[in-house]
Amino acid sequence: MNILEFSLLVWLGSFSAGFVGALTGLGGGVVIVPLLTSVFGVDIRYAVGASLVSVIATSLGAASTYIKKGYTNLRLGMFLEVATTIGAIIGAMIAVFVSVKMLTIVLAIVLIYSAYLSQRPRIEIDQNQPADPLANYFHLNGTYPTPDGLMSYQVHSVPAGFSVMFVAGILSGLLGIGSGAFKVLAMDQAMRIPFKVSTTTSNFMIGVTAAASAGVYLARGYIDPGLSMPVMLGVLPGAFLGAKVLIGAKTQILRIIFSLVLVVMAFKMVYNSLIGGL
Repeated sequence: MNILEFSLLVWLGSFSAGFVGALTGLGGGVVIVPLLTSVFGVDIRYAVGASLVSVIATSLGAASTYIKKGYTNLRLGMFLEVATTIGAIIGAMIAVFVSVKMLTIVLAIVLIYSAYLSQRPRIEIDQNQPADPLANYFHLNGTYPTPDGLMSYQVHSVPAGFSVMFVAGILSGLLGIGSGAFKVLAMDQAMRIPFKVSTTTSNFMIGVTAAASAGVYLARGYIDPGLSMPVMLGVLPGAFLGAKVLIGAKTQILRIIFSLVLVVMAFKMVYNSLIGGL
């Protein structure tokens, strides 16, 4: 395989990752890292570096559309970014001292859990319950568009969501996946925010989280321009397309397919790691 063929295949895989990452809020990195390591045989640290670039591109591509449509809760996203940014820097600093096999196994576990989250049915929460006092203090409650007009919602369990965001930041810096699954988990499950708000706010946040840890990987020499460029060029248009499709899409079937792909990739990575293939 020559460089042109390699770059084209990476671009195609990255386009698909950006599309699914924007549509589900999980971030394109959750596909990019196992794709580069399992299919193309790239060292996981360089794959993480390229993935962080792709996560930033995914966030930029999707966030602008979501903000214009009124789905993203900017105030909540910036508040939670305090936790994820600190966690991302810590994770990136730890990553250089962790063995490749350990990183692979941790990533496989995260992939399987992401698969579980992606296919889990979402239930709208009763918003008549009172909001968290911290949410009222920081003005984190908001509205989002529905076919029946703007719908208001309350933010709950701010401390629990903040804690999960810190863990999400560490995973992002450690694995380069954007950790969108844990961001969606924190907002959708712990903070009980409507799913589309959770997804769109997650897409807004993952770029800032990835940027915080990308600087550490760049300083360590793990961001290869020859690898990162086709990844970024593929993820960005995929993210734009995914953002446009999400507005009126029912994504349950896509989540099921996506979860199956993640599980297959996770087991393949563990298998490669155990036999010394990475």
